[in-house]
Amino acid sequence: MNRGGTAVIVLNWNGAEDTLACLSSLSKVRSPEFVTLLVDNASTDQTITLVRKAFPQVEILELPRNLGFAGGNNAGVRSLGSRGFETVLFLNNDTIVDPGFLQPLVDTLRDPCVGIVAPKILYVEDPARIWYAGGEVRPLTGLIRHRGIRMADGARFSNAGPVGYATGCCLAMRCRDFEAVGGFDERFRMYGEDVDLSMKIRERGLIISYQPASQLWHRVSASSGGEMKLARQFRKSGAALMLFGKHHLWSALLVYPLLLPFRSMLAFFRYRLFRRSTAHRPGGEA
Repeated sequence: MNRGGTAVIVLNWNGAEDTLACLSSLSKVRSPEFVTLLVDNASTDQTITLVRKAFPQVEILELPRNLGFAGGNNAGVRSLGSRGFETVLFLNNDTIVDPGFLQPLVDTLRDPCVGIVAPKILYVEDPARIWYAGGEVRPLTGLIRHRGIRMADGARFSNAGPVGYATGCCLAMRCRDFEAVGGFDERFRMYGEDVDLSMKIRERGLIISYQPASQLWHRVSASSGGEMKLARQFRKSGAALMLFGKHHLWSALLVYPLLLPFRSMLAFFRYRLFRRSTAHRPGGEA
């Protein structure tokens, strides 16, 4: 009965509160029909018990150990087996989706030239500010960034079209394309998997598309302890270097470490301005 349908895969690891909120928002999505699969990366909290009680319609795959982002999502796709899903959507558990977010993504994938589509993503704590409005990759300098990050939403972020990469926070694609490129590369443990997947899809001559008619809100970095944590930045840098080596981006491999200190300082400065503006809004942080 799933022939031609859509599967939404939500990955969880000890994130009961976020996961329940995410599933609650998904329960309000009425079109098109879809199946939700919660993939649990060997959590030790009460997520599974709580989900079974609150959302009995959600399918659950319990993994025996934490396989990370790539491994967990790959396991989720494998578990779908031969059920005939045409489209798979990967969704972070620390997101809240708009009730109409799914249809524009599925519609975009009707274009045979589109390999992956991603929505507009805003901050939960600042709902009118962009977190992702397309991804940019510059092979010469190694710059990888979200378009519009921390900027106020507006008309310039409301045009659909090709982008450099889709964020793993939320992306949709045809199951056959995911399988054709070997899924997520499990050598990337938390960062870089989405850029790598996008580059593999682009190498097949397909487009990565940004679709702002679909939108959701992201509670940023709930799984890694904060947007600008030093450990997070270190892991992202390691993943970037691995990505450049894998795809033979030799210029990026050389230039990226040289520019990293300057980019890090600029990113930290912009982040502090963002946090300050959030804190001083009514209802913001103290």
